[in-house]
Amino acid sequence: MRGLFGNDWNWIVAGLVSAVLLIGLSFLTHFPFLVSVVIAALVFAGLVFVLAPRQLFEGLDLSSIGGSRVAFARELLAQAQPAADRLAATARTIPDKDMAAKVKNLSDIAADVITRVEAKPESAPAVRRFLTYYLPQAAEVSEGYAALANRRAPSQARLTNVGAVITKLQDAFVHYADSLADSELGTLDVDLRLIQESLKEDIGR
Repeated sequence: MRGLFGNDWNWIVAGLVSAVLLIGLSFLTHFPFLVSVVIAALVFAGLVFVLAPRQLFEGLDLSSIGGSRVAFARELLAQAQPAADRLAATARTIPDKDMAAKVKNLSDIAADVITRVEAKPESAPAVRRFLTYYLPQAAEVSEGYAALANRRAPSQARLTNVGAVITKLQDAFVHYADSLADSELGTLDVDLRLIQESLKEDIGR
């Protein structure tokens, strides 16, 4: 059922809960079997929808955005999300608190960029390199650091080298997050100038 009202997990969970409910109603509370089946079926249908994962661009009016732009953003986000999830998971496995915080910061920035692109698909080209290169590379490097750090006798020299790369990656992440914000504010200066000209014309100020 993958792709129809979510992935397989919402169907599996809904089926298990409904089966348990059917057994409980029929044999423990002695509900009429037919009534129990109807109740279990309604619960199953409800859980399938409730547990279905949110879809990309859900709630957005995509009619004003070109189909190619939406498809491009969808492809980028589909590639980027697993790397962002890996970053978040890796941050929890790093014993050094300072480095764990840095990886967590990378994860937070990645999540913010992904959220912004999802809210405004046409902004995807501005962060294409971030989503397709820096984000997966950051996940790879962070996982490498975690693997080194969790050894019984980790090499401090290697940890220092990998940690330095993670620190530099923070600069790249901030750069792309800010460039995305700048692209969203691209018309602000023009809007302000037009407002000022209108105010000067209308009220002399």
